[in-house]
Amino acid sequence: MIRVFALPVLVTLLTGCITTSGIYKLTAVDKQGNPVATQFNLIAEGTGIYSMRNALCATYPGEIVYITSATDGKKLDSESPHQCR
Repeated sequence: MIRVFALPVLVTLLTGCITTSGIYKLTAVDKQGNPVATQFNLIAEGTGIYSMRNALCATYPGEIVYITSATDGKKLDSESPHQCR
């Protein structure tokens, strides 16, 4: 019983140590690779990328969201690309 309880607690503690920092640009594209939200630029800081990504997915279901660093343009490999469902 203790093992069943200890594993989720351990995983939660370890993932809590991983934080996303920096400023990121979020871009949603359709299946052909064309940007779908061209009227505005979406910028998020740190873990705010998750709220922005979820908002994009709610607005454009089925599209792909790319998250790149606003400072150097590198893709955030752990979160990008993200397929909206």
